[in-house]
Amino acid sequence: MLYRETGQFKTTYAADQAMFPIPQDRIGLWLILAIAFIGVPLIGSPYLFAGLLIPALILALAAIGLNILTGYCGQLSLGTGAFMAVGAYTAYNFVIRVPEMNLLLAFLLGGGMAALVGVLFGLPSLRIKGFYLAVATLAAQFFVDWVFIRIKWFVNYGSNASAPEPVLFGLALDTPVKKYLVVLAIVVIMALIAKNIVRGRVGRAWMAVRDMDIAAEIIGIRLLPTKLLAFAVSSFYCGVAGAMWGFLHLGAWEPLTFDINRSFQVLFMIIIGGLGSILGSFIGAGFISAVPILISLVPAALGVPISVATASHLESMIFGGLIIFFLIAEPNGIARLWQIGKEKLRLWPFPH
Repeated sequence: MLYRETGQFKTTYAADQAMFPIPQDRIGLWLILAIAFIGVPLIGSPYLFAGLLIPALILALAAIGLNILTGYCGQLSLGTGAFMAVGAYTAYNFVIRVPEMNLLLAFLLGGGMAALVGVLFGLPSLRIKGFYLAVATLAAQFFVDWVFIRIKWFVNYGSNASAPEPVLFGLALDTPVKKYLVVLAIVVIMALIAKNIVRGRVGRAWMAVRDMDIAAEIIGIRLLPTKLLAFAVSSFYCGVAGAMWGFLHLGAWEPLTFDINRSFQVLFMIIIGGLGSILGSFIGAGFISAVPILISLVPAALGVPISVATASHLESMIFGGLIIFFLIAEPNGIARLWQIGKEKLRLWPFPH
C-alpha cells in the first residue's frame, strides 16, 4: 500500500524526532501547502476568500491558542473572545496612534498585550480548576467587554473601531487574495511554532499538568509558572487572531464582535476538531466555518430555500448534536478519527 512504512529506516535521532517522520506525510503536507499558496489564489473567487478561507484560517489560529490552554494544559477557558478583543484593539490603537506602524509589529504587540491580560486572569489557576476556572475566565470576558464598550478612547471616541486600509511593507492589502496570502502565511508559521512547542519540554510539562497536576508537581514541575506560560502563549495566539480578524477580515468592528458567543464558537471548534491536536484546530475551524454556508446553499440548490432564522436554528441543532456526540463517543474529535483511519490504512488488509 502507498501508506506503508515497510522499508523505511531511521538512522539518526533527528529523523526519529522529526515532526512528520513518515515521508508520505511530509509529501502530503508540501502538496497541501502548494495548493493553498499557489493553486487556490489562481482559481479562488473573492467570495471564497472573504467568506470562507480568511475567517476559517483566523479562527483556526484562535483555536490553536485555546487548544494549547485547554487541550494540552487542561485549563478550561471561556475567555477566548476577550483575548481576541484585546489583541484587536491593541493593534488598532498602535496603528492609528503611532506613525508608520508596521502591520505585523502591530499584530505582535496586540498578541503581547493579550498575553499579559491572559497571565493576569490566569493567576487563579493555581487555586481553582475545572468549572471554577471557567467561571473566572468568563469574568474576564465580561470585564473586557465592559471596558471596550465604556471607555471610548479604545475606539478613538467613535461608535466602533474602523481600521485603516492594511498596508504591509508598502504593499496595500486591497484585495481578498492578498489578505488571504498574508493570513495563510502567518497561520502556517504560528502553527508550526505551536507544533514544536507542544512537542518539546514545555509541551510535555503542560500535558503532565493536564493529566494529573499533583503528580506533575511531585516530579518537579512548578505548577504556577507552567500554567501561566500556557495562559500567556494561548492568549498571544488569540490576540494575534483577533488583530487579524479586525484588520484583514472585518475592517471595522464593535466590541460585541468578540463577545461570549465568539468564545463558545472557538471552544466548539476544538471539541469537534479534537482536543490536544493542532490538526484538530484546523479541522474544527474549517467545519464550523463551512457548515453555515452549506446550510444556506444546499437547500437552495435543491430548490428548497430556507429562511435565515431556520438556517440559524439548524446550525445550532447540528453543532449541539455534534458536540454531544463527540464528548460521548470520541472526546478527541475528528482529528482522532483521522488518526485511527491512518492506522488502519497502514495495516490493511490485516485486522486491527
